[in-house]
Amino acid sequence: MSKGTPHQGPPADSWAGVEALSMRYLDWGGDGPPVLALHGLASSAHWYDLVAPKLREKYRIVAPDQRGHGKTTQAEGGYDWPTLASDAVGLMDRVATGRFVVLGHSWGGNVAINLAALHPDRVSALVLIEGGIVAGPSRSAPTWEEFRKRLAPRNVTGTRRDFLERIGSQLDMCWNEEVERIVQTMVWEDEKGQIHDILRPDNQAQVIWQMWHRPATDAWPLISCPTLIVVAGPTPDRAGSERHLSKQAGVEAASRTIKGSRVHWVPETIHDIGYHKPRELAEVIEGFLSGLD
Repeated sequence: MSKGTPHQGPPADSWAGVEALSMRYLDWGGDGPPVLALHGLASSAHWYDLVAPKLREKYRIVAPDQRGHGKTTQAEGGYDWPTLASDAVGLMDRVATGRFVVLGHSWGGNVAINLAALHPDRVSALVLIEGGIVAGPSRSAPTWEEFRKRLAPRNVTGTRRDFLERIGSQLDMCWNEEVERIVQTMVWEDEKGQIHDILRPDNQAQVIWQMWHRPATDAWPLISCPTLIVVAGPTPDRAGSERHLSKQAGVEAASRTIKGSRVHWVPETIHDIGYHKPRELAEVIEGFLSGLD
């Protein structure tokens, strides 16, 4: 496809051999600089389905199912930051040469920030979307038990209808057919018609352990590339909550420590900004990246 031709249609469903993994990734194509888009915990590459089409005219968006997620290999280990970062570099090597812009939502932000810290020669800029700012001990979770409880797996039980009714209620601000389709890429249905997270409980436990014992704060001082921290501003009923105040303190600490970083609050939205305000999120990302040219 030549430059200037509109890029339309669904992304290519692609595969890459990365060490022992068979890694599935979505590739929106395009001629622009490459962008690696990392999803959150117990999510999938499809989290970016509503955002990527709004960026594909200027950037080539590539979103993998990370280790243990989506259609990628269900590895029994390797949920530490160095291995996850190596997974990302392995995919990058197969997609394009040189540096990538790296987006990371939620836990994907933690992977992204460690990727930039461990492989600074491969990352030109970081966009942390509601992620990469979770420390270990904090006011809201000062002990390991409290931290593990706060990050416990979501309630994925019952039939597909049960699951969709429950998550639809949680995402009532933005629930539609597209979001309903996306969330179903994160679960599987057994022979009895019961729904389960694709990310296995033992693997999720490894992730949470890593987040506690190797918190994002360890990587902050090592970041040398331009960084944008995108944060969901609370709805009015949650503005003064303990959780929001703790989050605000974490954002302020991250912005002080990550050299040259900037913060953008998206007002009155949810953790899954890409579902609720995909256009605004895409505009914020594009504005940041355009300013780096």
